[in-house]
Amino acid sequence: MAKACSLLLLLVFAVSVASVVGSHGSKLSPEYYKSTCPEALSIVEARVEAALNKEPRMGASLLRLHFHDCFVNGCDGSILLDDNPVFAGEKTAAPNNNSARGYDVVDDIKAELEKACPGVVSCADILAIAARDSTVVLGGPSWKVKLGRRDSTTASKNAARKFIPAPSFNLSALIINFHAQGLSLKDLVALSGAHTIGLARCTSFRARAYDDSNINPSFAKSLRRRCPRTGRDNVPRSLDLRTPKYFDNFYFRNLLKKKGLLHSDQELFNGASTDSLVKKYAANSSRFFKQFSKSMIKMGNIKPLTGNSGEIRTNCRKVN
Repeated sequence: MAKACSLLLLLVFAVSVASVVGSHGSKLSPEYYKSTCPEALSIVEARVEAALNKEPRMGASLLRLHFHDCFVNGCDGSILLDDNPVFAGEKTAAPNNNSARGYDVVDDIKAELEKACPGVVSCADILAIAARDSTVVLGGPSWKVKLGRRDSTTASKNAARKFIPAPSFNLSALIINFHAQGLSLKDLVALSGAHTIGLARCTSFRARAYDDSNINPSFAKSLRRRCPRTGRDNVPRSLDLRTPKYFDNFYFRNLLKKKGLLHSDQELFNGASTDSLVKKYAANSSRFFKQFSKSMIKMGNIKPLTGNSGEIRTNCRKVN
């Protein structure tokens, strides 16, 4: 009887392990393509450098694609899928529509990788590598990108609306949003520092310019001149006016002066729990860089598809 019970427990354990392996597969690893596509990292790096030499703003766009991908059902390349008869993709969801960009650069990288190693490197991994390389090219930190993600076979416009944080969020909403992804307060502040590069549209900072009280008066006036109460919705403004093309800690220095462009930015320094972290990163760029790297690795590990889940898309815009 005891022997039978032991055998039963062993079988239950084996089934449990099999289900875990089947659903999650092997862990992500920086060495994932070492034997199957050894030139993968150099190919992505070269194409990212070329794109940023042509247009430095593209660095922020590629970094944002990875962020918006991971926050919607995990880092699975779903943001790259075009609409089709089966589902409405994430590209036209409010947080991405007429805003997310860089798809052509991803297509270019994928085409080069398919020539070198057909059917090996996933679109989700391209986003993760390109985000790191963009940060480095613009003067930011580097980190070892964990690889081995597979691509989703579906996308969700509704999930993109629900999970991508909005520029109107207050601190409580931001904390809840990041916590839902398994990210801490420290991750929230560090990852928000990506707003040291890139642009935002008038629609994203109009309410900040006209309605917020925790804003530098002269800064508010400059925003109002550029962004009227009505019209000119797509007029852009640099998220960091001091060094918009460099990845540094001026984002945090701006917050100390009440010059955060978005309402959600300034919420990080508004007399609450994140003030101390903002001060720390504003005073020491090395501390910011170190935590940003850790948080990017952590974010890149949100619900990846591995093992037999998903697929390796041949074309990042559509399912095989």
